[in-house]
Order: sequence, then C-alpha cells, then structure tokens
Amino acid sequence: MITYPSRLVERAVEQLSSLPGIGRKSALRLALHMLTRSEKDIHTFAEALTEMRDHIIYCKRCYNISDTELCSICSNPNRDASTLCVVRHVGDVMSIENTAQYRGLYHVLGGVISPIDGVGPEDLRIAELIERIDAGGVDEVILALGTTMEGDTTNFFINRALSGRGVKVSVIASGVAVGDEIEYADEVTLGRSILNRLDFEQSMRF
Repeated sequence: MITYPSRLVERAVEQLSSLPGIGRKSALRLALHMLTRSEKDIHTFAEALTEMRDHIIYCKRCYNISDTELCSICSNPNRDASTLCVVRHVGDVMSIENTAQYRGLYHVLGGVISPIDGVGPEDLRIAELIERIDAGGVDEVILALGTTMEGDTTNFFINRALSGRGVKVSVIASGVAVGDEIEYADEVTLGRSILNRLDFEQSMRF
C-alpha cells in the first residue's frame, strides 16, 4: 500500500488511476512529474482537457468527434458514401483512417451488445444506423466491431436487422486475432482485413 505525503497528491493519484491502463504506481509517477512542471504548463494541460470535454461535438451523421456539426469525413465529397463501416468507438475510426485503405463513411455505435454489462441494442446507435440505410445511397455495410464475443453478437444482431433492406453486409477478414479489438490491431493487419473483407453469411461458414 502506498503512503502519500499529501492528501492533494493522493487525490491526484486517485483521479489519474481512474483512467484505463493507468495503475496507482503509474498514476503516482505522473502526479509527481506534474509537480516538476511549471504552473502555466499544468494549467494549460488542465484547460485542454476541460475544453475538450465541454466543447467537443459529435457528428450528427456518423457520431464521430468533430469541431463542427458534420465531421471532416462526412463532409468530404471525395469519400465513398455508398460504403458504411460500423465501429464501436471513435478510436476505431482513427485506427482505420490510419491504414489509408478505406475511403467510405462510418457509423459509430457507441459500444457493443453486452448483456453482462447491461448493454442492449437499445443502448447503441443501431436504430440510427437503420435510419441511414433506409434513407438510401448505401450499398454495403462493413461490420468492424472486433472479434470478441460481444462484437460477434452485435454483428449477428445488425445483420438480422438489415436483412431485406437491399444492402450487402460484410465483415472484416480474420487478420485481427480472435478476442482483439480494432483499436489494438496494427495498421498493416487492419488495412488488409478491411481490403479482404468477407460477405457476412460467407464468413459464418469458416
């Protein structure tokens, strides 16, 4: 157990360790490092986080983060609007964009179906996805929800929901290891998985 010389340091450690992937020892190192920075630097750091949280905008079409109502991807006329890639989170959009292998649009669900965590289809942006499909103009929906059990469950649900709506449903190829999430895949592997995507029904035969 760590003994803290100051309640202020302990409070900072508590907040930092609440971030994903940051344990209490790492949080303590970060807190002590911040004490070596100038007051101006720390205020700038804190203001950047506060401003991001208070003023970030979610694209009204795909729910990616943005500084405007439509994100830079949705507002780009050079993107292929006939292809829609469905992802869990904003971080997945960034990961796929970094591959430079995909030129379509996105739809950010906001998570995956996970009964054990109390997350059902109604808690995600599946209804909004169906609305986009029904509006027309989309020929293919690519499911890029990772290869976890929750991702597979969500894939099944979406495929069934889109059945009969005249769109091709595909899933990224098996280059992403079972149990992996999109944001943790390397760019080359992820890029190839998108390029070599499979028809959803076909993927179920493997």
